[in-house]
Amino acid sequence: MRAMSVISAIVLLLGANAFVANADDTSGANPAIELTIDATKPGPAINPFIYGQFIEHLGRCIYGGIWAEMVEDRKFYFPVTDKYNPYGDSKITIPVVSASPWEVMGPAGSVVMVKKNAFVGEHSPQIAPGSGIRQNDLAVVAGKEYGGYVWLRAAKGKASVRVSVILEDGKDSKQVANTIIDDKEYIRFPFKFVAARPTENARLQIDISDAPCLVGAVSLMPSDNVRGFRADTLALLKQLHGTIYRWPGGNFVSGYNWRDGIGPRDKRPPRRNPAWTGVEHNDVGIDEFIDLCHEIDAEPEIAVNTGFGDDYSAAQEVEYLNGSADTIGGGWRVKNGHAKPYGVKYWCVGNEMWGDFQLGHMRLDQYTLKHNRVAAAMRKVDPSLVLVGSGDLGTKGRLGDGPDAHDVSWSQGMLERCGDRMNMISEHFYRGQLPWTKDGKMPIEEHVGQLREEIRKKAAAHRKLQAKVGRTPEKFIPIAMDEWNYWHRDYVYGELGCDYNLADALGVAAGLHEYFRNSDIIGMANYAQTVNVIGCIKTTKTAAFLDTTALPLLLYRREFGSVPLAVMGNSEERKLDLAAAKMADGSAITIGVVNPEAKPQALRLAVNGAKVGTNAKVWRITAENAEAINTPEKQAVAITDARDVKVDGAVSVPAYSVNVFRVAVEK
Repeated sequence: MRAMSVISAIVLLLGANAFVANADDTSGANPAIELTIDATKPGPAINPFIYGQFIEHLGRCIYGGIWAEMVEDRKFYFPVTDKYNPYGDSKITIPVVSASPWEVMGPAGSVVMVKKNAFVGEHSPQIAPGSGIRQNDLAVVAGKEYGGYVWLRAAKGKASVRVSVILEDGKDSKQVANTIIDDKEYIRFPFKFVAARPTENARLQIDISDAPCLVGAVSLMPSDNVRGFRADTLALLKQLHGTIYRWPGGNFVSGYNWRDGIGPRDKRPPRRNPAWTGVEHNDVGIDEFIDLCHEIDAEPEIAVNTGFGDDYSAAQEVEYLNGSADTIGGGWRVKNGHAKPYGVKYWCVGNEMWGDFQLGHMRLDQYTLKHNRVAAAMRKVDPSLVLVGSGDLGTKGRLGDGPDAHDVSWSQGMLERCGDRMNMISEHFYRGQLPWTKDGKMPIEEHVGQLREEIRKKAAAHRKLQAKVGRTPEKFIPIAMDEWNYWHRDYVYGELGCDYNLADALGVAAGLHEYFRNSDIIGMANYAQTVNVIGCIKTTKTAAFLDTTALPLLLYRREFGSVPLAVMGNSEERKLDLAAAKMADGSAITIGVVNPEAKPQALRLAVNGAKVGTNAKVWRITAENAEAINTPEKQAVAITDARDVKVDGAVSVPAYSVNVFRVAVEK
């Protein structure tokens, strides 16, 4: 190590793995690594939007994850038939319905779908007297209150309706509503009940007598829901404290009509999910998304449809969110009970339009025209918008025709032709084991480095590319890495709902370190997707918990500094990943250490250019082995409480660990 002028040196004493006996024994540690943090040349401030999140209408991210609705296909998109097979041949633990989840309770033909007087969508089920329908596989918690309602209308005359909750095998049947309705209009009948015992096999049953009856829509939620959001998931989202949330997609947005998601919730039409599987209930639309962002103190970021969508629809969506009451969209917002404009600043112009899998995909030279047209229409409504263009370094597209035609990366084409119509350019990437590797296995150190290396490559390539197209560093268009994550199989928590282990958490922490090191060109990152779908929060039907990858996102957001500092030394020889930053007010220096090895690692760290104290606090993420996972029953991987350490010696960071240190800077 070269000679240094060190104003103040510290040696951090790091306790060993709390899960291992004799925690301060360092006999198994590798030889000490000597490193220097240079506080004399701070880098560009880390944008807080590095801690962004992304949610999409896919799998159980929103419905079954964030939203509290328990009833599947509550508006009867699928026809109710005598053949009951809602999940098809799906082998996913919590599958998506592929046919009606409503079972007919009566003779064949006693339930028919009718278009006349349908409540919402294409049709509504008409149930003959003496018959009924029920939904199975509902999960309830003992002693918890649940509330719901049913929209009903007699097809003719007067019908008697009984709504019951059956906990399991016919036991504990509880009649929760009993009413008589006529054929004049749909009437909403609410009900409540308290579950006598826990089960995952409760049934909600609607029985009809005296006259045929139409069922318009059904709802059932835990009574502790917060304006429709699951209370348990919401609490974890607040704990995660993501800074900005991107919505509604993702591939979903390229076939999404945002107008379907506004107005009275029960009257919003159900649709087939245009990009994935299952039903889009349209219960969660623009207003609910903004409400969620306000509730969890996050900035909203909305993607507009540049697949099947157009410039007029995008501009009208901006009107709805930001326009005055005298605009068409703003007038709709006011009518829907939101007088004050939302003032949404951040917008994605399309999603992954470079992919031939994307709805509305077109040639690069045609899409650049569409981007500019859409961006111009949006900014005509609100000139203050911050727009993110759809880029990709790895996909080639053609610009021009005839002898002047040439292939460039999609990102280059967007920078050349749309640079003045966007403020940021998106890049996406996913890495993992299955399905990305042949046998699903790789060395831990290599796995932990996957995200870091991808971020590093994209940042370096953009610096080179943007210089090539004539942009100087002070005029770089920042990267919005608005989808990034590990992605594995098998799927446990619904569609794309894979488990994560400690090794994945180490990799996410190393990825954050790389974002810090590239704060000059990366201005946003959105972990994808927040809940269930490759998510850092997982839910069952009755529980929610932090998966391992949530922990570094939460810890660094809460405790790490915002002004990056260079770290010099030989850490990479031992596969260690270190990052340092000082707090914005200069009061402390924070150090992140990721150890992906099976041995503890000794450290000696010196600080050049700052006088620091002799005490530090340390937070740690670790477990007994790199394969440790979290489940609803056991949190094997967690953040340890802050521990005070004296910086007067050298031991080691534990094997397979993330460590964040904070040491005060003395004036």
